[in-house]
This record gives sequence, structure tokens and C-alpha cells, in this order.
Amino acid sequence: MPAKVESTPALPGLSPVCGKPIIARFDGGKLSSDGGVLALREIETRLGLANRLAACVADPRAPERVIHSMADILRFRMFMIAAGYEDANDADSLRHDPAFKLALGRLPDAAALCSQPTISRLENLPRPRDLLRMGQAMVGLYCDSFHQVPRRITLDIDDTFDAVHGGQQLRLFNAYYDEYGFQPIVVFDGEGRPVAALLRPARRPTGREVRGFLRRLVRAIRGHWPRVDILLRADSHYCAPEVLDFCRAERLDFILGVATTRTLRRRVETLEHSTAARQAADPSADKLRRYKEFHDGAASWSRVERIIARVEVSAQGTDTRFVVTNLAGGAARTLYADLYCRRGQAENHIKSWKTHLAADRTSCHRGPANQLRLMLHTGAYWLMWSLRRLMPKHSSWRVAQFDTLRLRLLKIAAQVVAWKTKLLVHLPSAFPEQAILRLVLDRLPRLVI
Repeated sequence: MPAKVESTPALPGLSPVCGKPIIARFDGGKLSSDGGVLALREIETRLGLANRLAACVADPRAPERVIHSMADILRFRMFMIAAGYEDANDADSLRHDPAFKLALGRLPDAAALCSQPTISRLENLPRPRDLLRMGQAMVGLYCDSFHQVPRRITLDIDDTFDAVHGGQQLRLFNAYYDEYGFQPIVVFDGEGRPVAALLRPARRPTGREVRGFLRRLVRAIRGHWPRVDILLRADSHYCAPEVLDFCRAERLDFILGVATTRTLRRRVETLEHSTAARQAADPSADKLRRYKEFHDGAASWSRVERIIARVEVSAQGTDTRFVVTNLAGGAARTLYADLYCRRGQAENHIKSWKTHLAADRTSCHRGPANQLRLMLHTGAYWLMWSLRRLMPKHSSWRVAQFDTLRLRLLKIAAQVVAWKTKLLVHLPSAFPEQAILRLVLDRLPRLVI
């Protein structure tokens, strides 16, 4: 009888257990480390993400020679990003993964998925008009994600620095960060849904630039919901005369930060002194906050506006902030503390988008290719946000970070077995989150849009 030849050598250096040696080999068959991507497949199918984006770009390839459709390439790339593979080079190994094949609607023994060069060619395919249509498609996805037309939505607009380390188009040196990079504008709604992402050079946006961006965004939203009320929240970067006039003309409510000036400080000098005196009289108080409202306006504004001042005195000194709003009702404290300060949650959304989904992976040379990457990472954000949205409302899962969801629900060992009449996916019996994964899959019909 001939000696049996092992296909792979055993892993070296493993210590015995209870006197028995451990022999470990990479010969387990069609196994995957990302069994949870099958749940993302169902979410993506209901959102129609890849099909929406692919419909915006004309495919120049000869139809009879196409192996991977544009929708499949985009779908594979978004699944990779959501699963933690932000580099397109990872496709060269993941294209053989059985779980990703199932997620793309292919059998485990079918031909491999697309490779990194195919993904890179697609990234460089869209032209500016295609990207504009893609942006409108993302706004359409946002509007379709509501089960009924909302009476009012809140849009948080902000920008974030994205360092680059090559000769990318649109890159610019930013003295504040002391680096070259981009400074994309990102918009989320009050519940954390992504609405838009625009690649731009690393400089503070001008009022004219913001006005043009908002005009396209508002037009796209009102194309779906003509009568929806929109509240715009942003920091002082966006409190420009052009923005204020645009909001008035388009019937947008706004509450924006205002940069501190000597004129505004003179308005609150008395309040600052009295607040400091009160805080000094009660040393046990950690900090003391008081509010004041008045009407004023910068010389460049077309009219005076309602200004709210927040004065905070603590052991570190006096800190005064201002916001401007066209909202007529509401107390100053309520508008600032309960409405404007919630804008800070948008920074957490941007953190998830960049840190957990690597949205700053804008290393392509061409600007349009990097803009497409922003959209793909935003699509991966939609997948993870939708997964979290399916969680029980008052559970810790509902506020879990995306990397936690990935580690505990997507990174599941799976063995895929293809039978003649069915496919079997064997998951670990010791998987600790079986109950929550069952619940998520049971709630998937709620995502039908």
C-alpha cells in the first residue's frame, strides 16, 4: 500500500495537550472566515445598492465577453469593505472564498469572483456625470429607506480631513493638519443614515461652494418629497451669507454655529461676569451654564438673525459659544442643548465611516476614482447601519460600533457543502451570538423598500 501524502504540512510549534500532540493543517475544505456576509447579502438585496449604482454608468465592455457584471463588482467590493477588507488587493484571495461566492449568487465550485485589476478598472470608469447620477441614486436610496414620507428631516453637514500620501488629483496642503489631503463634505441625517459624500480639496469650503452643494442635495430630496421640512445643522464653517440666504429662499430651517466676534462678545459681557460670580460663590459646582438670545447680524448678512449664546464657566475659565437660527419657537436652552448639540453625533457617524469602514482609503490617482470609492464605502456604511437597525430597539446591539458588529456577527467560520438539490452552510455550534443572528435574519423583511 503506497504511503499517504499529505497535501499541506502541519503547523509547527504547537505544544501537546494532555500528552497528545496537536497536528493542524490547512486542509479543511471549502471553509470561510466570513459566514456572516450572507446576512449582508440579504440586506443588500433589499436595498438594491449595487443595482442602483451600476445603473448610473454605461458599461463599455462587449456583452458577449462580460464575466462579471458591474453590479456584481460593486456588490463584491462593498461586501469586502463591510467585512474589513478595505484594500482591493484582498480580492485576489477572497474571490475564491465560498461565503463571498454565495453572497454574489454563485456556487462554491463556480468560477472565481472578480480580481483586483477588474475592480481597479471599474473605479476608473465613471465620469463626472456618472458620479453625479450616482450621488442622486444614493439620495434616492436614502428617501426609499423610510417606510412612509417623514414630515421633517434633520441634515447634519460636516467635513473631515483625509490625508493622502501620493500625487492624487485634488489633493491640497492643509496647514492646520500639516499634511496633504482631501476634505470631503459628508451629510448624515439625524438617525445616522448617510445622505451624501463629496470629495474636495483640503481647504475650508466657501459659502458659494456650500450653497451649490446644498442646492443639488435639496433639489434631489424634494424630487422625492416635495413638501418635506428640512432642518440644517452645521458648525461655523457653514455659517456664510450665501448659505443663510439660500436657506431662506428654499424654506429650510437652520441652526448653525457662529464664530465668536468682538461684537457678539459685547452682547454677553454682563452675562459672563454674573455667571462667573455665581460659579465662584458656589465652589462645589463643577460648571455653570447660562443662555441668552438676541437679534444681530454680521455686516455681510442680508438681515439680522436670531442668535443664541451659551456661557459656561468652570475651573478652566469662561467658554462662550454662539449659534444662529431661523426657528421662531423654543427656549434658548432647549435649542442649543437639545437640538444643536445633537449635531455632535454626526462626528461619531463620520468616525465609523472612516475608522471602521476605511472611507479615507482614497489612494487612486484620479479624482473621479476616489469619489467612487467614497460612494462604495458609503454603501458599506448602509449595509452595516441596516444590520444594526434590525437589532432590538433597547438593546446594546442597537448602539454597537460597526467593528463590534463585524467581529461578532460577520467573522463566523463556515463550511459550505454543495449538494445536488441544496446548499449546506455549517456554522460553529459554539458560536456565541446564535440568538441575535437568528433575530436579525427573522427581521429582514422589515427592510423591504
